[in-house]
Amino acid sequence: MATITLKGQPIHTSGTLPARGTRAPEFLLTKNDLADVSLTDFAGKKKLLNIVPSLDTGICAASTRRFNQEAARFSGAVILVVSSDLPFAQKRFCEAEGITRVVALSELRARRFGEDYGVRIVDGPLAGLLSRAVVVIDEKDQVVYTEQVPEIGQEPDYAKALAAL
Repeated sequence: MATITLKGQPIHTSGTLPARGTRAPEFLLTKNDLADVSLTDFAGKKKLLNIVPSLDTGICAASTRRFNQEAARFSGAVILVVSSDLPFAQKRFCEAEGITRVVALSELRARRFGEDYGVRIVDGPLAGLLSRAVVVIDEKDQVVYTEQVPEIGQEPDYAKALAAL
């Protein structure tokens, strides 16, 4: 369990991020066209998981826009934004914001991602949503970088995450 904060007040996650050097947990998530995808669908590519509580918040939107902007620099890599938002809301956000290089993924059908990656918020006003975190996974599905952002209202360390990608 990790302790993070929401506006300075402690809240907790369901676990801790996967350890560097370990195999990334498999996942089943839903794209905004309602197709399900898994870690295996991105085999052979580097993967940056931008995990957020909701694209409907300023910081989550900002990080998604930033990673979308940076994505053009990384061939052979995919940037995924993962939230509990419904695929319909994710699609509206991506279309309105011109997000074309980041793949939005939802926990719509399978809610194991939050537990398997240790990012489910378990208490406080955001209980049930995902915490803000970044996980970078290499082409062989090994975790090479993680960041559990300590304050929900704080952006991730883009420079470190992108350097790991």
